[in-house]
Amino acid sequence: MNIQEKKLAVRPRYSGILVHPTSFPSRFGIGDLGQNAYDFIDFLYAAGQTLWQCLPLGPTGFGDSPYQAFSAFAGQPLIISPDLLQKDGLLTESDLAEVPAFSVYTVDYGPVIAFKTGLLHKAFDNFLISEDKALTRAFHRFCREEKSWLEDYALFMSLKDLHKGKSWHEWDENYQFMDARGRKAALTQLKDSVAYYQFIQFIFFRQWHALKSYANQKGISIIGDIPIFVSPDSADVWANQSLFKLDSKGFPTAVAGVPPDYFSATGQLWGNPLYNWPEHKKTGYAWWIARIRQQLQLCDYLRIDHFRGFEAYWSVPYGEETAINGKWIKGPGASLFRAIEKELGKGLPIFAEDLGIITPQVEKLRDTFHFPGMKVLQFAFNDTAESAFLPYLYPENCICYTGTHDNDTTVGWYQTASEECRDKVRRYMNCNGSNIHWDFIRTALGSTARYAVFPLQDLLGYGSDCRMNTPGVASGNWAWRYEASKLTPELAAALKKTCEIYGRDRARMEDDE
Repeated sequence: MNIQEKKLAVRPRYSGILVHPTSFPSRFGIGDLGQNAYDFIDFLYAAGQTLWQCLPLGPTGFGDSPYQAFSAFAGQPLIISPDLLQKDGLLTESDLAEVPAFSVYTVDYGPVIAFKTGLLHKAFDNFLISEDKALTRAFHRFCREEKSWLEDYALFMSLKDLHKGKSWHEWDENYQFMDARGRKAALTQLKDSVAYYQFIQFIFFRQWHALKSYANQKGISIIGDIPIFVSPDSADVWANQSLFKLDSKGFPTAVAGVPPDYFSATGQLWGNPLYNWPEHKKTGYAWWIARIRQQLQLCDYLRIDHFRGFEAYWSVPYGEETAINGKWIKGPGASLFRAIEKELGKGLPIFAEDLGIITPQVEKLRDTFHFPGMKVLQFAFNDTAESAFLPYLYPENCICYTGTHDNDTTVGWYQTASEECRDKVRRYMNCNGSNIHWDFIRTALGSTARYAVFPLQDLLGYGSDCRMNTPGVASGNWAWRYEASKLTPELAAALKKTCEIYGRDRARMEDDE
């Protein structure tokens, strides 16, 4: 091998698929961490892929959005596999004998929540009388090791149940603002409920880590995802009120969002409370360090949504109906990531979601820590002008996406784009548009980007009815699911061969290692 060949060989090029576990096939109405999750990993392996990207894994609340979770640390109980619970002896065959006739195409969250919550309570009841001492020891060890966030979460959820699911802002005042004595009393009062929520998290982490280990053994790395902000109705805000900009009653004084952009003419009003960054700095950013440390135990890379908010964030007065009347306020900048690096080491495996209004200051922050940014192919063809999203302008250190969870599918986008934009696509990709999803995938794979990722919907060639999320639309999101039969050996072989052409096949990287 000559010098030039060696230089090329040590630059691995990765590719993978974006799909959330809720989209996996399962007879229980929502994707879970059971056999179909392992089958998906096997498909990635057969297709020569090296990456699986998912959305945030937290327990969702109103609206079912993974970006509005009850905890920044806890896992989603709804994707716990009942079949694996049965294998552990925590459910019986009769418990799983009568499953409602759920749709195989979408998640109907209301009935799914009711059904799966019932199963989880049965599993907990069986755990309490179980003679499996190893499982019991593992549970108690988990509770000790994760106490810093687990106890807050379990108590928070128990108090929500006590108040019939209401936001913590509507609880009895003695539960809204608790001192050490009140907290101890509440933990005693609600000890059975607290233990249930601790147990559910134990099971989630147990099942997730088993799946992650399987993926890693197959040479597949997992890209996790966290939103920069947290839900106002979350254990994080309730238990750490000094870390957020709140009034004396716990309500935000201002909320997060983004100004008008290519997603929305009135901006996006997310409603999340903003961080009290001076208070975070006083603690050495301990909460953020704990969050990043834990998330990097769940995944191999971590995409941070709305990265630009660390440089400056859009602050909207609480009570506004749109995000128009906001202002930019400086964030913690490099000091936050220096603190994280000091604890976790340099070279953090973080991906920066740097879409939207990006300034040179945001780019400097991203590049100072060598975080790959995002390039979305659809954005390159939204008009006929020159665009930084065109592949020939990419830096090597970036991730090229055909689209994201917030975009229409590639087929749906192409069908609704103007003829001028479609013509630009056809000329750039040298295609006739009849197989547009593969044209986009090939363009992403052939780009100079080190990482190429595409939603599973694009690989399958699905239209707008299979879109995962429409920003600004309150309902009907996060529900898409696929059928197991669609991940065929022929599809895997076609993807593998395409990746081989563009130097992104797993076998080549294994040879380089």
